[in-house]
Amino acid sequence: MKDKKTKFIFVTGGVCSSLGKGLSTASLGLLLEGHGYKVSVIKMDPYINIDPGTMSPYQHGEVYVTEDGAETDLDLGYYERFTNAPLSQANSVSTGQIYFEVITRERRGDYLGRTVQVVPHITNEIKKRIYNIAQDGLMDFVLVEIGGTVGDIESFPFLESIRQIRQELGRNRALNVHLTLVPTLTVAGEHKTKPTQHSVKELMQIGIIPDILLCRATIPLSDEMRSKIALFCNVSDDHVITALDSNCIYDIPMMLHDNGYDKIVLEHFGLKAGKPDITAWKKFVDAFKNPKSTVQIGVIGKYIALPDAYKSIYEALVHAGAANNVHVDIVKIDPEDLEKHNDFSERIGSLDGILVPGGFGNRGVEGKIDSIKYARENNIPFFGICLGLQCAVIEFGRNVCGLKNANTKECEPECENPVISPLVDQEIIIELGGTMRKGSYPCELKKGSGIRKIYGDADLIRERHRHRYEFTMKYKELYESKGLVFGGLHPNPKLVETIELPNHRWFYAVQYHPEFQSKPVKSHPLFKSFVEAAVKFRKEKA
Repeated sequence: MKDKKTKFIFVTGGVCSSLGKGLSTASLGLLLEGHGYKVSVIKMDPYINIDPGTMSPYQHGEVYVTEDGAETDLDLGYYERFTNAPLSQANSVSTGQIYFEVITRERRGDYLGRTVQVVPHITNEIKKRIYNIAQDGLMDFVLVEIGGTVGDIESFPFLESIRQIRQELGRNRALNVHLTLVPTLTVAGEHKTKPTQHSVKELMQIGIIPDILLCRATIPLSDEMRSKIALFCNVSDDHVITALDSNCIYDIPMMLHDNGYDKIVLEHFGLKAGKPDITAWKKFVDAFKNPKSTVQIGVIGKYIALPDAYKSIYEALVHAGAANNVHVDIVKIDPEDLEKHNDFSERIGSLDGILVPGGFGNRGVEGKIDSIKYARENNIPFFGICLGLQCAVIEFGRNVCGLKNANTKECEPECENPVISPLVDQEIIIELGGTMRKGSYPCELKKGSGIRKIYGDADLIRERHRHRYEFTMKYKELYESKGLVFGGLHPNPKLVETIELPNHRWFYAVQYHPEFQSKPVKSHPLFKSFVEAAVKFRKEKA
């Protein structure tokens, strides 16, 4: 349903991938909220997968999880960290979802014998999902990021859909932003505009004329160069905006603001463009750039070779660092290397904190378990997340509880002491995609526990999950008798959500993923407390 108020901003990309559409879209959302507007953001991904849930992190980076349990592209993480936009499954759309819905309707007979085609049936479904995000006018702006690169075959239905929306709503309700690349030849130090011209030409052949060009470049574009681009791309000179490379992603909103981006957007819609209130964001950036000291946190995960595989965890550590006025030096450690070399004292002995993130499969698990043992025995702050909790449970079972063969059924289905077992509804899985325990669930915090103190003495919290395996409750009394505290439980059925060691400097592990709720302007309490403990530990060692 087309609302009578919401304005739509479409963000496309050209020349090549990984130019930063997600970051530039999130940055614009932040600026518009700073102007007092209510914003939502949607990502359109051209892949045929229903969602990235079964895709390798090496191909797609981390799987981001929303409150309602949607497995989404990592760009939604940027949207949530940069803005207050309410995001759900509806904000993440793939080609696979669109075709699945249309084919399901066709099989049901909804089209009454008509020939089902890309245009109008696929495009109508895409348009419906974009319009629905407007929530009948509750949103002032809906930002729509089109994944992929203009010219790719798979992106065509999405591009055709936004062309139609612009035609339906008119210029005063829709805006086209195109992010492109203006490379610089190293030898000559000269910008080259041809890639941008060709990219815009691809757009115009589809029927989309960009209103604003964001030009990714290593050095600012001269007035002459901007005029040249404007002339050949059918935009005004002042609508050609330099999007400079930056070593700090948190600078991007201010950089775009300084270049007049949000002002141009608002003026396009006939709205006043005052000064956005982004005080809290600037305060965070200042703390991030001017730390008083440094701490070293080791992240021990099997996907550490790919930066985006643990994107939200790295970001959450950065947020916690700024909240503690320190720089967090993240040391990425491959657990398989630890298994091969067994040099724990040399590799992790100097760290100020150790974090074991989530994951699946048995590769590197023994290295993680041994790392946790080293952290526990040497009183090094330890933080386990999802699989990190499960590895901590296995380690404690083997080395403290006397369960020499303790393991997870994921790695050893017939193990003698399966301290980690599949959830009841996960024991028989026919399809892998979309079948895990996902999304936000409640957790009751035990009175007197350390975890309750970290959460400000809250009785009940809600955190996001993505897992199939859980602590086996029949071992709970044994573990408690050996000193492990189960500080947080899901109320019904009773599922272990958190564990802790009270006599340790800082030893906590959680089944959920707190990194998904950390923001630059509001560090997650667990990450904040973990980094704080690492700071204290480093001072004690000095």
